[in-house]
Amino acid sequence: MNGTTVGNLGDFGARDVALAGGKGASLGELVRAGFPVPPGFVVTTRAYLAMLEESGVGGELGRLLKAGAPPAEVRSLFTEAKMPDRVRKDIAAAYAGLGGSPVAVRSSATAEDLPGATFAGQQDTYLNIHGETAVVQAVMGCWASLWTDRAIAYRGRQGVDPGGAAMAVVVQEMVRADLAGVMFTANPVTGERNEILIDASPGLGEAVVAGEVIPERYVLDRAGGIRAFRPGRHEVVIRAGTEGGTQRSVGAGEPVRGLGSGQAAELARLAVGVQDHFGRPQDIEWAIAGRRIFLVQARPITALPPQPLRLNPIQRLLAPFLLEMFQVRPYPLDVSGWMQRGILAMLHGIAGSVGVSFPPVEKLLPEEDGVVVRLVPPVPRPTLRTLAAPLALIRRARRYDPSRWTLDSRFTAFLDNVSRLAAQDPRTLSWQGVVSLATEAFTTMRGITELRISYFPGILLPQLELRLLLLPLGKLKLAPALIAGAETRTSQANTALGNLADQVRTSPALKQAFSSLAPGELLAALEHQQEFAGFRSAFDGFLSEYGHRETVSVLLSSAPTWSDAPEVVLGLITSMMGDRPPVRDQTGEALADLMRHPALRVAVLRRHVLSTVQAAKTGMAFREDSHFHATKVLPPLRRALLELGRRLVIAGVLADPQEVNHLRFEELAAMPDGGALPPDDRERYRRLVLARAAKRRELEGIPLLDPVSLFADSRRPHGVLASGMPASRGQATGTVRVIRSPEEFGLLRSGEILVCPYTNPSWTPLFQRAAAVVVDLGGAGSHAAIVAREYGIPAVMGTGNGTSTLADGQAVMVDGSTGRVTAA
Repeated sequence: MNGTTVGNLGDFGARDVALAGGKGASLGELVRAGFPVPPGFVVTTRAYLAMLEESGVGGELGRLLKAGAPPAEVRSLFTEAKMPDRVRKDIAAAYAGLGGSPVAVRSSATAEDLPGATFAGQQDTYLNIHGETAVVQAVMGCWASLWTDRAIAYRGRQGVDPGGAAMAVVVQEMVRADLAGVMFTANPVTGERNEILIDASPGLGEAVVAGEVIPERYVLDRAGGIRAFRPGRHEVVIRAGTEGGTQRSVGAGEPVRGLGSGQAAELARLAVGVQDHFGRPQDIEWAIAGRRIFLVQARPITALPPQPLRLNPIQRLLAPFLLEMFQVRPYPLDVSGWMQRGILAMLHGIAGSVGVSFPPVEKLLPEEDGVVVRLVPPVPRPTLRTLAAPLALIRRARRYDPSRWTLDSRFTAFLDNVSRLAAQDPRTLSWQGVVSLATEAFTTMRGITELRISYFPGILLPQLELRLLLLPLGKLKLAPALIAGAETRTSQANTALGNLADQVRTSPALKQAFSSLAPGELLAALEHQQEFAGFRSAFDGFLSEYGHRETVSVLLSSAPTWSDAPEVVLGLITSMMGDRPPVRDQTGEALADLMRHPALRVAVLRRHVLSTVQAAKTGMAFREDSHFHATKVLPPLRRALLELGRRLVIAGVLADPQEVNHLRFEELAAMPDGGALPPDDRERYRRLVLARAAKRRELEGIPLLDPVSLFADSRRPHGVLASGMPASRGQATGTVRVIRSPEEFGLLRSGEILVCPYTNPSWTPLFQRAAAVVVDLGGAGSHAAIVAREYGIPAVMGTGNGTSTLADGQAVMVDGSTGRVTAA
């Protein structure tokens, strides 16, 4: 490019985002690949930076950003600035090269290459612009739109440094569209990769992407065959004006069909080609003028669910158990560290001891852009060693008695290793010393793995034997209750919590504090008020004994332990302060029921059954207690990983030590010293963390495994109040707040259901507060739907009458997966 500020679209490609912005780089890539793109040029970021430098705007911009000036004041810098003469000349020459015809002028921000961040509609577009002066003004307007309220808020959510934001501008020949819209090369709601969704409406595509109409909806197969069609109403038609700009007219509001089957097939062909070229599903804007189809934008689909799973019976059996542990999406460091080297290594070790193999972690938790996108329940595979498993199980069951497992020398060694880990201060170690400390934590975990492999048969065989004994007696249903009630470290922790709750209940001052103070205030009060010293001592003793327990899932080293989040424990204590219901002894009742069976009058059989019950209970206690002790590895491991994060903050890679969880363990281990990285490496890792964080936010509203695939029969929608197009999946319950215009924005309260007649990008800050969005107009390709999916909140578009049928304060449930709003 030789330093020029303007270049033809075809001069740019996918690697030129820093120069051409996301939109310019993508369109340039399409031009190079031979797709039908309107001719045009890119005003590069060099032009923007030249304007900042030569006009003096750059220095003032930095000052205003540092001072936290309001966006309107920042934008005024651009409206008052003068474009450098050389930039103006370059734009004029490029515009003349297009023949001076009307053009579309579109913003193209450099941050648009972040996974999960489309920046859809966050900056301005100017359509049907006539003349050199108007084009230059539109370019300045695009630059100024980098600093609108909505763009600043959106970049803030994506973690984009405002000082590093830059803007390119795409200028293309204006397509005077007869029909236009958007198409998705995969179903953006269900994730189905074999479907292409097209939204279409007469005139320019702005009516569709702005959500001002209920568009025609086509669902196509990959060959372009129409699987489903829903007519649109074309409430508004936007066309290019004869004197420049656009003209709006009110449509007939009647169902029509504007896209022919041949046109649909051609769009499908182009969609498949674009996806194949970029290697991932695409969100494409298109326009038809006469008989010609043009592509005017292509970007990755954000918040796209994975391809729907079709589970086999074994996966359906295992899935509910896995879902309990995978309620939170694991971070890259969770997967590559504690899970792969600790918990999953244990699973593979136990399964391998009986000749069964499980798929590797990348099959269990497939990733996109370095972030886990879904949970695939594994299918255990038997091997030849499985044939010898019964004998191996019997041999180990005879040798290793679960009632004596704490006397095993390996358990003593495990506790010694944990104590040694806990005694090390990672702050005093070198970078590689801290990495080694984390590695030692994984190695220490092997102690519990070995113990579980040895004592596992002592859990399995007594339970199997108990069920075989109960089956002929007709008492099989008693098995779960019979083996419950064993004393474990968990039951001891619950008792200790109950004792703390008793202290609170019997102390008026403590009771008042727990009833009236927020968790943070309560912690401060317990720490600093002398009258609470006795309780604080008991509370500290509890955390010393049990504080290593996980708060979310044993699979996650990223999640705090009880000691890390004592407010969680205080909440548990609060919940135990009320009157306790009578305790029902289910084990005693089951045992009494069993003993009444006539066959158990035979003393030998009775003793054998009772012995088997006790052995099964002991095995269950071992499973729980070995889990309890395994979590003792978490505190020293977390301290080591967060110390690495702290040093990366000092190095300028991370903004917060917790962000270390966006990196993989092997990436951390490969750094010779993360606190003294070369500048290029610092920037590379910073961008990596930023991209993975954005991808994680993109997936917030997408479950790791959709419960609907498991429990579809239990979902029976009823009391439908409004229905429309499913646009962002998930469910949310709340009270309705109808917002009809921007003047009413302040009425929305956090957690309410936003119901509105339409949306445009200026409405999107409300999505940070709403629990769900219900819109009269719009489709899955509108800005509202796109941003709702990125924010992870359910959205139903195109209800037609949501604002008239739903009322403020009404309790509803919004299902963004089915497009229904029902009474809560």
